[in-house]
Amino acid sequence: MPLGQRAGDKSESRYCGVEVLDFPAGEELPAVLSHSLSSSFDFLLAPLVDPDYRPTPGSVLPVAASDLVLGPAQWSSHIVGKISEWIDLDAEDEQLRLDSEITLKQEIAWASHLSLQACVLPPPKRSSCANYARVVNHILQGLTNLQLWLRIPLEKSEPMDEDHDGAKDNSDMEHTAIYEFTRAVAFLTNARGYPCLSKRHQKLLTGFFNHSVQVIISGRSNHNVSQGGVLSGDENHTEDTAVRHALSPYLDYIAYIYQRMDPLPEQERFEVFSLSDYLSDLAHELIHLSESFLDLEFICFIQINYRDFLQSPLQPLMDNLEAQTYETFEKDTVKYTQYQRAIAKALVDRVSDDDVSTTKTVLMVVGAGRGPLVRASLQAAEETGRKLKVYAVEKNPNAVITLHSLIKLEGWESLVTIISSDMRCWEAPEKADILVSELLGSFGDNELSPECLDGAQRFLKPDGISIPSSYTSFIEPITASKLHNDIKAHKDIAHFETAYVVKLHRIARLAPTQSVFTFDHPNPSPNASNQRYTKLKFEIPQETGSCLVHGFAGYFDAVLYKDVHLGIEPNTATPNMFSWFPIFFPLRKPIYVPSKTPIEVHFWRCCGATKMFEYPLPEISSPALLQVWYEWAVTAPSPSPIHNSNGRSYWVGL
Repeated sequence: MPLGQRAGDKSESRYCGVEVLDFPAGEELPAVLSHSLSSSFDFLLAPLVDPDYRPTPGSVLPVAASDLVLGPAQWSSHIVGKISEWIDLDAEDEQLRLDSEITLKQEIAWASHLSLQACVLPPPKRSSCANYARVVNHILQGLTNLQLWLRIPLEKSEPMDEDHDGAKDNSDMEHTAIYEFTRAVAFLTNARGYPCLSKRHQKLLTGFFNHSVQVIISGRSNHNVSQGGVLSGDENHTEDTAVRHALSPYLDYIAYIYQRMDPLPEQERFEVFSLSDYLSDLAHELIHLSESFLDLEFICFIQINYRDFLQSPLQPLMDNLEAQTYETFEKDTVKYTQYQRAIAKALVDRVSDDDVSTTKTVLMVVGAGRGPLVRASLQAAEETGRKLKVYAVEKNPNAVITLHSLIKLEGWESLVTIISSDMRCWEAPEKADILVSELLGSFGDNELSPECLDGAQRFLKPDGISIPSSYTSFIEPITASKLHNDIKAHKDIAHFETAYVVKLHRIARLAPTQSVFTFDHPNPSPNASNQRYTKLKFEIPQETGSCLVHGFAGYFDAVLYKDVHLGIEPNTATPNMFSWFPIFFPLRKPIYVPSKTPIEVHFWRCCGATKMFEYPLPEISSPALLQVWYEWAVTAPSPSPIHNSNGRSYWVGL
């Protein structure tokens, strides 16, 4: 909780954290966090990986704790990552320098995966730190929300022999306080045995508070004082100390320094407080509330929160998803129930009741993420009494860490083999009976499921089963003035040539949906092009009258196996499923459609060689990088430009 109330102060300086010194925190991290929060600390500074770790080819990052031990809101609100202290980016030893670069990038990637608010970097080891600056600069260019906090040692330039408020120096005292950009000062002991700071350090600390600097208390307690409160006038106070943190007396003193500061002047209050501060406080409250949401409440929260909110589609092949994204998708129990049903049917068809005891089915999950399809597969095997051998193939090294934790936790080591590799590069040791994936996007093929599964088809036996076995995209013309105006506000063509994922709300559907593209797996012609073209004519119902078309809403429907399907096409949508919102293809200028006049639209799915990337290429050894994009145009009742010609504004990278 905040250090206290200071009139007008809404800055981050109100919050104080505590460092976790012992590794590993592991499964104990939730208890450590709970204890610290109940002792009024606001966050933990915790190590991310084993301090003895050094990178070796093929090794799994030995993280301090799986991302499953805390919820996304707890990771993002209450944990600050501590980067390994041994890292030396300017070491003269070349191997140490290279290991340091690799490890730093791995730890930052893991922190981003956890959606941490910040990481504390170790200080440079020497005054010349050009490579340190270069590496950190490269990392910063790829970060969005994660902050990097740098520890810089403060050295005494002259003796501090002024009045210490009756304090005496503890020569053997090693406890230090760590500030966001400063390494610290030693606590002293006052005449009553409580921790305190010299006047100079008090002045330094209050100066930091005025610049929104947060405090992290680190070390071990060297003051054997009552846990009832540092500033209590009652020395016989005997509050129950079971839940109090050992460093609580230091927190109480820091809070005392903060609370006795003068209120902010009225002018500064006006300058400091803003709507963003209010929204930040509101967000913290919503995070705490969301931790107790039931599944139904969570679904309602997701649906309402994203109504008519334009989002760029995921680039799951080029970008690694964060833990919070995985967590959201994994809450969609309806989707995984459908997958489990499909897998169960496939297992029964694959292995007859007579062969149950002698036949083991080989199943490969390509794009395993954090393991929900692995779980669904094993549950289907248990349900049907079939023996199963599972290969879980995942390219995201951070998700692989979670997979290992899950397999160990569930005791699936003998059933599941984890493959940390891009499916396009892996060579399977045996053929699979069943290939399972969840690579579908809002438009079915817009996250490049066809390209991925065509490449993975080499894993399947000639009579193997793919789940899903097919999927079809659909579109319909809509009136969506709010979406049009939101895009128009960007004042450029590129945003009108981008497809958006959006929970459609304030729209009018003008005609029934029609199918666009269909893909089947296994693909009978895997070497054939996945480029597509279609022309559709929509008849507007007579009762609709004249209308404005602002764009086209896109959906998909997928056949997982036989009669088991899932999708978001309005007429056949899977009830209570929230993993996918529709996709929206906007028009640069709304098309006026007179009554009883049809709309003619053309859609292209195009494939081509990689253009110049605006950010680093994905780290895969794929023989060729490809990008896929859509082009669309209306030709009746009046022609529009061809949108996104040659993928100039929007594309998906493979």
